[in-house]
Amino acid sequence: MSTEQETLKNPETNNSNSKNPVRKLTHILLILIGVFMLWYVLSDRYTPYTDQGIIRGVSIPIHPRVSGYITKIHVGLHSQVKQGDTLFELDVRPFVLAVQSAEAQLDNTLQQVGAQTATVKAATGQLGVARAQLDRAQRNYYRVQQVLEENPGALSLADKDKAETSLASAVEKVTAAEANLEKAQQQLGISGEENAQYRAAQVALEKAQLDLQFTTVLAPADGAIESFNVDLGYYSQAGQALAMFVSNADFWIEAGLKENNLSRMEIGQEVEYNLDIAPGKVFKGTVRSIGFGVQSGEVNRNQLPAPSEKKGWLRDPQRFPVIIAFQPGDLSNQIRLGGQADVTVYTGGNFILDAVARFRIRASAFLSYLR
Repeated sequence: MSTEQETLKNPETNNSNSKNPVRKLTHILLILIGVFMLWYVLSDRYTPYTDQGIIRGVSIPIHPRVSGYITKIHVGLHSQVKQGDTLFELDVRPFVLAVQSAEAQLDNTLQQVGAQTATVKAATGQLGVARAQLDRAQRNYYRVQQVLEENPGALSLADKDKAETSLASAVEKVTAAEANLEKAQQQLGISGEENAQYRAAQVALEKAQLDLQFTTVLAPADGAIESFNVDLGYYSQAGQALAMFVSNADFWIEAGLKENNLSRMEIGQEVEYNLDIAPGKVFKGTVRSIGFGVQSGEVNRNQLPAPSEKKGWLRDPQRFPVIIAFQPGDLSNQIRLGGQADVTVYTGGNFILDAVARFRIRASAFLSYLR
């Protein structure tokens, strides 16, 4: 019997082959897998997504610039503060005494400078007298010399010796007066406010006054206080952190995106993200900056290089930080440093991929309720 005749006699077999649900399901699954793989590859370039987003911000350790005992505390853990608010105060008494001592030292310096100025004036006067005496001794010596030349017997040799001695003594007095004046001027230095002794005393006073101001520790900006666990009577060392200040000035999302996500990414592109702190909501932002590098394994000079090991049959993707800027007013009172975020970047160019990405980020936002 021929094959054609068998087929005609068994139509059910032919029907079952053409309508085999397993084969159809297999074809559908293969098509879906192919579509998914195509979407996955394209979405990585056109609408990159990551769930490795972290909220970052500016945190500043709060520490006094001078040492002392804490006498007043105006804030507590998680307190909200404004720029210039007083956080805590140190014992001011040692610093008040230091200011008073510096003021007394400045007054004493002014007196010393005044006395040295008077010494310079006196030395200047003495030099003038010595020069006048030298001028008189020179004239007297010249007269004696002239008389002896005209009439050698008119004066004795004693008169001549006396004139020479007076002239030499006058020269020595001028030299001594000039030395005394130079010494007095060196001790005084520059007169007025440029005097070195006065400036040193003035700087010491200003430092003492500044240290007194530093006994009051102020908030550097608007923000909140973290990790504050000291109490009255605690001795604070200068430069020792007493609390951590979280500034409200700037927050951003640091999204860890894979290396192949960056090929079409540019600063200023549209971003949508959702935060665990606000489940069910999607917010808009922009790409502020894209990281230029990340830390990788380094080779020490005294060691051999250690090759990195793969954990699977595909190489682990390298991730780079992409900074996402918040829009003004977005959750300004709810943002917390270290909060998690899901991020999608729209690099533009495909309506279908954008639509799928918008659906995915919204689905992720609702899944935040379950986290």
